[in-house]
Amino acid sequence: MLENKKAVIFDLDGTLVDSMWMWKEIDLLFLSQKGVAIPEDIQAFQDQLEGMGFTETAAFFKERFHLADPIEEIKETWIRMAEDKYCNQVPLKPGAGELLEKLKERNLQIGISSSNSRELIQKVLKAHHIEAYFGCITTCCQVPLGKPAPDVYLETARGLRVSPADCLVFEDVPMGILAGKRAGMQVCAVEDAFSKKQEKEKRELADWYIRDYYEVLRECL
Repeated sequence: MLENKKAVIFDLDGTLVDSMWMWKEIDLLFLSQKGVAIPEDIQAFQDQLEGMGFTETAAFFKERFHLADPIEEIKETWIRMAEDKYCNQVPLKPGAGELLEKLKERNLQIGISSSNSRELIQKVLKAHHIEAYFGCITTCCQVPLGKPAPDVYLETARGLRVSPADCLVFEDVPMGILAGKRAGMQVCAVEDAFSKKQEKEKRELADWYIRDYYEVLRECL
């Protein structure tokens, strides 16, 4: 999997950290605080958000629920609601910390390409004392198009100064896997409870599928 690779790029939520569970709670609380009727099928609603960047998601909420709040205010509210969870309740995915250390030992470049906000990314990395591993962090807010477009992965590769063909991507959802593949990178799908129902599609789209990072440590390092 890592043979001839010069860089490894991680998605964040559901891939590097186990955080997808919390966004359903935040969505429900946010909408209830705004006095907005909760979508009947909240899971189907959240599926619509897959691949959207943080700003794009805020714009979607504003239009979908006719919110008076400016987009920046919606984003700031979500950051406040999520901050404690990212700092104190969101764990790394199993084996992630050990894999980061092994990648560093092998002098591989490491990056993040995420749909989340830079503020929350930095908070969770700092909480786990892993921020120093990453040579480039790119969010979908920094590029023209979110996932499944390749923009965010191509920008991270540029930031790491490596060719896309020399990059391995770890992703947890189909939109992210497609983004990595469209960037010309090989992609390893990571199992996550939130996207378990999409396992068949993830396996078909990705080059590899793992249940945890210990599989990578055992087989590739």
